[in-house]
Amino acid sequence: MKTATKLWIGLLALVVLSPLGLILPAKLGAGSAWGEWSAEEIRKLVGYVPSGMSRLSEVWRAPMPDYAFRGQENAPLHALSISYITAGILGVAVVAALAILVGKILAGRENNEPS
Repeated sequence: MKTATKLWIGLLALVVLSPLGLILPAKLGAGSAWGEWSAEEIRKLVGYVPSGMSRLSEVWRAPMPDYAFRGQENAPLHALSISYITAGILGVAVVAALAILVGKILAGRENNEPS
């Protein structure tokens, strides 16, 4: 099996397993995923919100907040799992497309340089 095929199979497996990050904390009562806290959750955890986080938290709006489709943030776990997988597929597709594009640009530069 080619290395690229193994890579795609591995990425697909990770995408399919991504809902575990949603399911396990819910089943174990662990709360939010580590590092994905909102400013309010930070305030509850440490007692304050760092000024930089407070200032910049409104600058970026995620295209899929909480890895869910808009309006689906409080949907049942099985529906959110499908959203997680969709977000994973979209993320892999965007990163792969950017990597291929950058590779083609760099390869084109290399071919145009005089020897």
